[in-house]
Amino acid sequence: MSSTVLRSVTLLGATMTMGLAAGVFALYAHTIMPGLHKTDDRTFVAAFQQMDRAIINPWFMLGGFVGALVFTTLAAIANRGTDALPWILVALGLYVVTVVVTIAVNVPLNDALKAAGDPSHIDVAHARAEFHEARWAAWNLLRVVTTTSAFGLLAWALVLLGRATG
Repeated sequence: MSSTVLRSVTLLGATMTMGLAAGVFALYAHTIMPGLHKTDDRTFVAAFQQMDRAIINPWFMLGGFVGALVFTTLAAIANRGTDALPWILVALGLYVVTVVVTIAVNVPLNDALKAAGDPSHIDVAHARAEFHEARWAAWNLLRVVTTTSAFGLLAWALVLLGRATG
């Protein structure tokens, strides 16, 4: 595989997976969490628990969340010495922030809500309060900003790479 093809493929993969990750976080920020916010405690807890279990799947983990990290790292390595590299590196830095926030804030809140137990056998108002919905949503909004910005930077890097090879 030529270096030009490798640069293009890794950068395209980074851009696509970053876009998928950004879309998931944005969907939670603009649709799922506002919709759940308007529900009663039992519905909120049950629905969030089930969505959190469902999102841990190969399509999301490899296609978006982990894929964005892997492909953006590979794109940075493959595009050393190109005009695209600084943009890719900033995108990678933003995505590292996303991963850290996810691991440090959102996942522990998700796990605590799942560990609260079956909504038909727990105090759902207490479980929801302990979840800290506003905190989860605020940190998710940061993930929206970081991943959407990273997606834009990677798209610009594609433009620069195209100009250099076209």
